Amino acid sequence: MNLFLRRVPSPIGVILLVTDSQDRVRALDFEDYELRMRSLLTTHYGHYSLSDATSPASAGPALLRYFAGELDALQGIDVATNGSEFQQRVWAALRQIPPARMTTYGKLATQLGQHNGARAVGSANGANPIAIIVPCHRVVGANGKLTGFAGGLERKAWLLGHERAEAGDQQTMRLPGF
Repeated sequence: MNLFLRRVPSPIGVILLVTDSQDRVRALDFEDYELRMRSLLTTHYGHYSLSDATSPASAGPALLRYFAGELDALQGIDVATNGSEFQQRVWAALRQIPPARMTTYGKLATQLGQHNGARAVGSANGANPIAIIVPCHRVVGANGKLTGFAGGLERKAWLLGHERAEAGDQQTMRLPGF
């Protein structure tokens, strides 16, 4: 599989944006987590080549619009992931969480028909290769505490704060203990 890497500046660090030949996003991570990203690419795709892109990705401008406050800019981005059926279901459900909203691992598991599957949802979240666009940052612990964001909890807090501020509704993000 031939993949293409672009580096996109953002307020929370340089983003590594990986696309395929059809311009579908295959991975999004942060420059300081490049090893993690490469490991996930190997896990999901086996052998792959990653070369610097020679043209801009359609997702790049959408990311910049998101960071500029257009929270729904990421919704139309074409993604392609390779994971188990359950992981695919979790990642699809994540994309249904509106900006400036949060859910818990347990609620997401229940939504997927896995009433005792909070840990399984957490594991699928951890294997998500496409941060921000597949918004795993919108999932928090049952007590409302920030947990489990591969890009670091500071970035998760920043993303949630950004969405809350841009949505202009401080109540949308409230969960007990948050």
